[in-house]
Amino acid sequence: MISILLPVFNNGPFLEECLDSILSQSETGWELIAVDDYSTDNSRKIIQRFALRDSRIRMRRNTGPKGIIPALRLALKYSRGSYITRMDADDLMPADKLRRLKRLLQEHGPSCIATGKVRYFSEGELGEGYRKYERWLNGLMDNGRHYEEIYKECPLPSPCWMAYREALLICGAFGRDVYPEDYDLAFRFYKHRLRIVASGEVLHLWRDHSGRASRNQPAYADPTFLGLKLKYFLEIDHRPGRPLVVWGAGRKGKSTAKFLQQEGVHFSWVCNTPSKWGKDIYGIRIQPVEAIASLDNPQVIVLVAAPDAQPGIRMQLQEWGLETRKNFFFFS
Repeated sequence: MISILLPVFNNGPFLEECLDSILSQSETGWELIAVDDYSTDNSRKIIQRFALRDSRIRMRRNTGPKGIIPALRLALKYSRGSYITRMDADDLMPADKLRRLKRLLQEHGPSCIATGKVRYFSEGELGEGYRKYERWLNGLMDNGRHYEEIYKECPLPSPCWMAYREALLICGAFGRDVYPEDYDLAFRFYKHRLRIVASGEVLHLWRDHSGRASRNQPAYADPTFLGLKLKYFLEIDHRPGRPLVVWGAGRKGKSTAKFLQQEGVHFSWVCNTPSKWGKDIYGIRIQPVEAIASLDNPQVIVLVAAPDAQPGIRMQLQEWGLETRKNFFFFS
């Protein structure tokens, strides 16, 4: 059986459509644990009405700390399925979503995470930032480079993955109060070497609207989440015996330098701007990027924001014999 975990907070305008899309799934072996997270609208009544209509739907009320993570934790506690997935209460499931995700797991085994493509939709105008993220995310589904690009943005759509229960629990599930919870969980999947397998089909319809949690909650306010990325880089990919280089002396480069200094991590600092070469920032001498070529087996954190500059940077690093995920990591 598949357990669907559904946090609900004031999702009344969209909740019925969401629940109808779950009831319309071609896969019938599922249960839905919907957690009312202190809603003040009619969300609770909607869930109760649907629960009377279908016994596979069960509601729990959050009586502990408010938030998506405590709600997911509570839903997981009361779930019984061998397969775990989560859903957002304002989104929609295509009819074959659960069946396709479950089949991917069955085909590839318990050490995998199943996911699929997404499509954003909105009653108003959809921002270019959402379109750009959709294109990038769906590109990963085609090329399989999820972990290669994990330090750029979250490579797993939060409401479009499925895992075996045991695999999720091994990775800590929702035990950490760290936001954004989807990105933190993706890093833990990466840490535990769970392979991502993806469907080429669109398996989730992601609704953008003014009330979305990602638009309104302070925990999601920083679109770069640089501190989270650097923490996991030091934990998973950093090799202290090798030279570490920060490429970029803009805002994110400076933030990274401060973070590494606070962690007591030694590094070199390079950039493309000649006017900064030879100058000290935070006591670190800025060097031309060519300094990387003289280092033995370095690790390079690339923090150059301009997307059109990244192909040239990748080519330059490869000309020096460096490899992605071994020697260099794009953080933007």
